[in-house]
Amino acid sequence: MKLKSFTLILLALASTALAESKVTLSGVHNCCKKCTDGITKAVGSVNGTNASVEKTSVTITGASTAEVQKAVDALVAAGYTGESDNAEVKVKPGAGADEKVTSLTVSGVHLCCGKCVTAAEKAIQSVSGVKSDNATKGAESFKVEGEFNAKELMATLAKAGFTGTAVK
Repeated sequence: MKLKSFTLILLALASTALAESKVTLSGVHNCCKKCTDGITKAVGSVNGTNASVEKTSVTITGASTAEVQKAVDALVAAGYTGESDNAEVKVKPGAGADEKVTSLTVSGVHLCCGKCVTAAEKAIQSVSGVKSDNATKGAESFKVEGEFNAKELMATLAKAGFTGTAVK
């Protein structure tokens, strides 16, 4: 009887040790091989995690929820965002103040190619009151001008799968 109990305990511990944490992010901007490579590199920067990239979704796996969260944070730091299907893993995209502004500099958005820029500009220009932006391929930051709500701008970029940091 003791041997059977001991065996069951060992099996339970082994299955816990082999347990894997996973999150799938949907709505991630991914228009080209450079985007896919950027996603893979960001997630891969966290030891013990990996990414499976499918069009606009990214599945991140790791040995623990903490590792998977770090990988999601690295993905966001690389300028991407998406919606998590795991309540324990939070996506914290950049946000702007809930106020009208006439100018906002956005940095850290992933803009590796013309398709990225076009997708970001489409999102930016859809925000009420935006007059112009100067986003360009490879830019580390860009300026948005007009009379618009900063929080709305950043939320709209997030819906398009991008994130960054907003500064007045």
